[in-house]
Amino acid sequence: MSPESPSASDSRSAARRLRLATLAFPPAGLCLLWLGPGTLGRKLLGTLGVALFSLVYAAAILFLLHRFAGLRFEMQGRPIPVPTWQVTDYERLEKARAANGVAPAAKSPAAASKKLAAPYWTDFRGPNRDGLYAEQPINVDWTKSPPKLLWKQPVGGGYASFVVAEGLAFTIEQRREQEAVTAYDVETGREVWAHAYPARFHEWMGGEGPRATPTWHAGRLYSLGGTGQFRCLEAGTGKLLWQHDLLAEHSCTNLYFALSAAPLIVDDKVLVLAGEPQGRDARMLVVYDKVTGALAWKAIEGKAGYSSPMLVTLAGERQLLVHSSSHLLGVSPTDGKPLWRFPWRVEFDNTIAQPMITGTNRVVLSAGYGTGAVGLELNRSEGGFAVKELWRNKLLKNKFTSSVLHEGHLYGLDEDILVCLDATTGERRWKDGRYGYGQVLLASGHLIILCGDGDLALVKATPERHTEIARVPAIKGKTWNHPALAGGKLLVRNAIEMACFDLRP
Repeated sequence: MSPESPSASDSRSAARRLRLATLAFPPAGLCLLWLGPGTLGRKLLGTLGVALFSLVYAAAILFLLHRFAGLRFEMQGRPIPVPTWQVTDYERLEKARAANGVAPAAKSPAAASKKLAAPYWTDFRGPNRDGLYAEQPINVDWTKSPPKLLWKQPVGGGYASFVVAEGLAFTIEQRREQEAVTAYDVETGREVWAHAYPARFHEWMGGEGPRATPTWHAGRLYSLGGTGQFRCLEAGTGKLLWQHDLLAEHSCTNLYFALSAAPLIVDDKVLVLAGEPQGRDARMLVVYDKVTGALAWKAIEGKAGYSSPMLVTLAGERQLLVHSSSHLLGVSPTDGKPLWRFPWRVEFDNTIAQPMITGTNRVVLSAGYGTGAVGLELNRSEGGFAVKELWRNKLLKNKFTSSVLHEGHLYGLDEDILVCLDATTGERRWKDGRYGYGQVLLASGHLIILCGDGDLALVKATPERHTEIARVPAIKGKTWNHPALAGGKLLVRNAIEMACFDLRP
């Protein structure tokens, strides 16, 4: 047997070095491959192999970081999850709160005796659930006088917003294995009370926590948890007045992304959506006496949507607008009798955006997932109501957000880009500026946008052009929660932290 040639031995040594380098760090192996000997075809084939191995290598690294270093994967509105180090574990939040000196505190006698403004932002997205703030003028010169941070602190998980009344800001959050309805002092951010109970909703795309914003009315707070725990609390103290388990009591199953509709007060009743009915007598719109919690009536056999019901007057008649998973329904507020319906089907049953009232008998619907927007006109007929479709396009696709109306124009996020549409014709006036999957409010002729990454932006509400005045950092992390505005103070939150900014002139 002839001795091995030096060239063959060198070739095998180079191959070993290449394999070891690729196993340790694929880019290093790729460099050795192209710097070493070999034909072009061999190098191209080797490059393909290194690329395929790199996918396995990257997956292994991400798994190890997830398993041992706390890396999480978060859906931020697009199909591909984004790696993040942000966590919503409430034990960490408690430690951070203690380290920052933020402890639960009862209201001081001075605060209790202080004259407070009449309650204003007591409902989801404001008094009419339309995202319009008209209580007082706000500061719109953010270039010279940016919003002043009053306080910031950690908060539990979930996608609820705030409502504000009598000096307190109310929300609902996930604290480890409990849902907690909470009240914070608006001036300081200190926790005044927390009403907690065992409940935890979780799904892999949106994560954990309750979705529905509480509703304040006449000294009572009405809160709906992610698993159907519907509770009425004394707003000043957090004392439980009455409660119902919607899913168990009404033969309904939960929605995939949890019960998300804010409770609605109508006269002496409180209305709530209970999920997907199962069985002959089950209904998804459930109505209770707002004081006693006694069942008044229930209606609508279809599966509930994620949008919150609204009390409106259209074509001269007071009525409820209720989204099922397949229709927008006009419903009598006294007995739940259907007045009219319009087919509105969104992929995955994700009817999330609020209907937009654009005239005395006109309403606009919008949805993401490739759906777009439609303008409707409601007219009386001999048989009741007739619904006419005025226009339809894909120029405004509200995904997790809702639009606002100003001087005949709609302003909202088409996926993650701000757009202005003529409310009468659906014609697009402009489309510009990326804001992530955030939320939009209207105040003093300007759009306040809580961006998907937690920034705050101020944009002029004008159909002529897109004019962003300023963009400032507010909170960190994925932010899908709606902001709240009361007494000139802007409250923002996500699943990690919350903050309050002074927007008074």
